[in-house]
Amino acid sequence: MKKQNIKPASLKYDKSGLIPAIIQDYKTSEVLMLAYMNKESVKRTLKLKKTCFWSRSRKVYWVKGETSGHFQFVKSILYDCDLDALLIKVRQAGVACHTGNRSCFYRKLI
Repeated sequence: MKKQNIKPASLKYDKSGLIPAIIQDYKTSEVLMLAYMNKESVKRTLKLKKTCFWSRSRKVYWVKGETSGHFQFVKSILYDCDLDALLIKVRQAGVACHTGNRSCFYRKLI
């Protein structure tokens, strides 16, 4: 994997200033959740080494685990070929989903 250092401002954010972030377990590759980040939450994630997101509904920043204790410790952050999506590999402490499930993707459509 080719490592390139880019700045959060170089990523492509949507018209609302957001970029989707897929959160994945760094050991098992299990997809844990999807959330959204803006430039500031990307910067905060890089600084804290814990995932920080932008809440679209509450319009506030939130660090995953701040209230639950189920932190996500960042192991690596990858960006896609178009610079408009992130894949963040984490060590998950506890569960990722607010429902109490390990992953937010615990239901099957087909």
